[in-house]
Amino acid sequence: MRALTGVDCDRLDEEKERGITIVLGFAPLTLPNGTRVGVVDVPGHERFVRTMVAGSGGVDVALLVVAADEGVMPQTREHLHVLRLLQVPELVVALTRADLVDDELLELAELDVADLLEPTQWADAPVLPVSGITGQGIDALRQALQEAVGRLPDPGQTPVFRMPIDRSFSIRGFGTVVTGTTRDGALDGGGTLEVLPGRHKVRIRGIQVHGQDAAKVGRGERVALNLQGVDSKLVPPGAWLATPGAVACSDRLDVSFDLLADTPRPLANNARVRLLLGTAEVLAVVRLMDPAGGPAPECVLPGQRGLAQLALVEEIGAVSGDRFVLRSESPVFTLGGGAILDPEPPLLRRRERVDAARLHAVLADPDASVAAAARIALAA
Repeated sequence: MRALTGVDCDRLDEEKERGITIVLGFAPLTLPNGTRVGVVDVPGHERFVRTMVAGSGGVDVALLVVAADEGVMPQTREHLHVLRLLQVPELVVALTRADLVDDELLELAELDVADLLEPTQWADAPVLPVSGITGQGIDALRQALQEAVGRLPDPGQTPVFRMPIDRSFSIRGFGTVVTGTTRDGALDGGGTLEVLPGRHKVRIRGIQVHGQDAAKVGRGERVALNLQGVDSKLVPPGAWLATPGAVACSDRLDVSFDLLADTPRPLANNARVRLLLGTAEVLAVVRLMDPAGGPAPECVLPGQRGLAQLALVEEIGAVSGDRFVLRSESPVFTLGGGAILDPEPPLLRRRERVDAARLHAVLADPDASVAAAARIALAA
């Protein structure tokens, strides 16, 4: 990160002593053509996958880091699973520590990465040998990132502003400050936002982007907001800031999900799981549904797709189409993930069975007009 951006994102003493990333780090990166992007540095260690997911939501380009002297590790595979579940569109691989291996070992590491990516949508992703010590390959890496950014479709703009909060703290003389990466919409100057859950109204006192004062921010920008008249405890990490009244907030979610093929066991009806959405982690009970409207299935097998209502232990803000990750309650490992179909559904036991089939239509039909009709039917 320091070689790529000029910023050392490992700011904690423990991170420097152990040589690993523990908390999220952030840095601006200016690409060769002058485009400025925000980089989120997430932990690679398997014990910090939750933090990795919190930093990966809404990311457009993933930079997968594999050490040339170690090759693909178990956490590399889990991170790739998470990126696929979140449907990150672009991927670039940095084969780091390339200065520590000879040409033969470097070629073996490249083949290891190629085998890992072959069954995924990133089979043709560039794999670039680099060294953060010597600077080898750093310019080529910046160019590859520029090309990946250039392939992204125009996301357009929505009238609804949303930002998941990843840090919240107080500064003497300024008050409460929250940080996050904007997910949707734009913020122009001051105004009022809503905290989800809780629906507390907050006023914006100031905006910064990568430490610089800003009058306006758009989608995908790294932002710090100075909030007026609210304690930092009311805007904790995991919460959302959003346009007032525009985003659903519920303790139930209707979802479609894919169970990973290498999950060690089926996901049973009424199983307890951890839902990772935005920067939040919430415990939930999985209430499976039959897409045909029949009785609930007993389980979903590894590698299969399921339909369910998640009963959450607390409310969470969400929008239809949001991507999420499911992890087991204990021991903790990644089960799968998917998309939210209905962010504010009625209780499953009160629903006619045909509603499940309508949800399935939203999930399965490639025709946008059919999917839209199904969503209208659900809202009726």
